[in-house]
Amino acid sequence: MTLTTLHDTDTVPTTLSLKERALADDVRFILALFVDMNGKPCAKLVPVSAADELEGGALGFAGFAAGLVGQKPHDPDLIAIPDLASYTPVPFIREGLAIVHCDPHVNGELWPFAPRVILKRALERLAERGLSSKVGAEVEYFLLDKDEDGRLVTADRRDGERACYDARGLTRMYEHLTAVSDAMNQLGWANYANDHEDASGQFEQNFAYDDALVTADRVITLRYLINVLAEQRGMTATFMPKPFTERTGSGLHLHLSLWDGDAPVFPSSTDVRGLGLSDTAYSFIAGVLDHASGLQLFLAPSVNSYKRRGATTSASGATWSPRKATYGGNDRTHFIRVPDGNRIELRAGDGSANPYLAIATTLLAGLEGIERAADPGDPCGPGESRETSAELPRTLLHAVEELRRDQTLLDAVNAGRDVGTYFADAKEDEFLRWHNTVSDWEIDHYLTAY
Repeated sequence: MTLTTLHDTDTVPTTLSLKERALADDVRFILALFVDMNGKPCAKLVPVSAADELEGGALGFAGFAAGLVGQKPHDPDLIAIPDLASYTPVPFIREGLAIVHCDPHVNGELWPFAPRVILKRALERLAERGLSSKVGAEVEYFLLDKDEDGRLVTADRRDGERACYDARGLTRMYEHLTAVSDAMNQLGWANYANDHEDASGQFEQNFAYDDALVTADRVITLRYLINVLAEQRGMTATFMPKPFTERTGSGLHLHLSLWDGDAPVFPSSTDVRGLGLSDTAYSFIAGVLDHASGLQLFLAPSVNSYKRRGATTSASGATWSPRKATYGGNDRTHFIRVPDGNRIELRAGDGSANPYLAIATTLLAGLEGIERAADPGDPCGPGESRETSAELPRTLLHAVEELRRDQTLLDAVNAGRDVGTYFADAKEDEFLRWHNTVSDWEIDHYLTAY
């Protein structure tokens, strides 16, 4: 059996319908999937016998019930229209199963609150200037279990401090890590490294960069694969930014580049600033830095994100989350790291980030910088920042306020609807729901204090 990998149009002719592709791959059921603005994967399991109906727009979702996707209870159904380029069998999850990513529509029109639609529109904005984007993503996560008392613990009980790159920890998780790696390679993603990350129980698995939409789809698919494969081995995989106070958190670092056809736009051999970048690249960086505070609501969209952001140290003695909107060379403490002239690395995203929204808003911010030929100033040295470098928001509520102040970013996301404002309002409500919950910390500090 020849499998059609995610976004692979070479194995099976593109003229084939979804049903014909599925039958060619011995697929029995298709997981028709989209995500809400929080990144929650929403799906229906469709038998291949109904694939023509799915492709024809007969699959409806009650959007308000699905999650944060801009709908109210009285609104008409979201209709999930599959993107056939994203179809892929996943027999390593269940024999005869395939996934296809869908674009939600309402009343025949693309739904502007759907994250995948937001990214596609951002890419259209780039295309208007003759540009496209390629993106790589570093997906970090924890493998956990619960002890006899119901407390979260590291699934590998032997994993201790200073575990980063530990060969023994990798070997003990060999079955899980290699199952994920094999799955990625079977899908044609070119997995090239599987690391034990900084914290006890934390891992990262990497795949090759690709077009921005392809990479965003793959991040969503990979999170699903990691979750399911971990469950099959009695573990819980979490992308929560900071599940443990004393450990480093999980990021979603994005490597971005712009292209004009087959020619990369970022590299330059005449860069006097020493990073090997073109004027266009510097303007892109300037746009991202200028909108960094508002971007944080999309890059770090949970209450827990700012426990990671505000960390002063960790059990390993280091924390890697940037606090200021700085950029520099090969220095992992910056908001934007420039490892070489081909790409930039955005290091402010975390495991709760929706990849479609994170990539879309970053590209829109960078494009705004290009349009006004913005200058980010000279790069900062190792560990340095400037007085003019913006302090990143300290809490989710601060990030909400920053986005509301950034009318340029709001206008870029809105596409005729108040998408950014809707997201900001929802995140303010999330913060207040957390704030109104009495915590153990409060009991410990205030119960007998007065």
